[in-house]
Amino acid sequence: MTHPYFEKARYPRVLAHRGLVTAAGEDSGVWENSAAAFAAAHAAGADFIETDCQVSADGDVVLFHDATLERLTGDPRPVREVRTRELEKLFAYHGGLLTVAEALQLFPEARFNIDVKTDAAVAPLGPVLVDHTHRVLVTSFSDVRRRATIASVLRAGASLRPATSAGSRTIASVRGLSAVRLSPATALRDVDALQIPERHGALRILTPSLVRAAHRQGVEVHVWTINDEATMQRLVDAGVDGIVSDRSDVAISTLSRQDPPRRS
Repeated sequence: MTHPYFEKARYPRVLAHRGLVTAAGEDSGVWENSAAAFAAAHAAGADFIETDCQVSADGDVVLFHDATLERLTGDPRPVREVRTRELEKLFAYHGGLLTVAEALQLFPEARFNIDVKTDAAVAPLGPVLVDHTHRVLVTSFSDVRRRATIASVLRAGASLRPATSAGSRTIASVRGLSAVRLSPATALRDVDALQIPERHGALRILTPSLVRAAHRQGVEVHVWTINDEATMQRLVDAGVDGIVSDRSDVAISTLSRQDPPRRS
């Protein structure tokens, strides 16, 4: 059964990777994972916003990709050692800091794909997501952290689990099983999507057998991070259900609306 997260949404899926920073946004200093980047993605017509969360020194679950401030600000401090108010000041001229709770409130029509980057976010995410599980997908490279977050949401009283995409170990298992034509049904229990790169180094992760195996279990396949039009179309033609892109505006204009494929 399709999770409500995917219902009545554009197909193929376009997931705005950390929002959308256009050329104009870059010129004005907009950062990824900011309120302005999310607003731009929403304005471009993106149904899904991919984002990441860390935890500040105050225990707030903030939308930030890296473990430290260094890449964006040159400051090597870990996010977990920085107060929320200081993070807000750093983002003030770069699009605006958001917590997960604020993002859900400010963008009530958006569907969020939240990558949980730290174990510290697991417990506080439960009550934050409890009323939004129909429009949230929880993911993590760590299957343990992903499952723990879902359990946290259910403990908080959610009647519906959030959608979820597989972590690295599950993806490796599905890749291996599909290559030898074995069913990945057990590995994909309660998984709604495989979100993968096309390749990891020399290893091809996306294969026709993986796509077929996922689809037989009712699981979507999304590929990241794709920014050129030809590759977007090639992947969709190969059966991929979604594209994670820094240029969701380009992806939306490139990919014509198509009916979901019939799954055997």
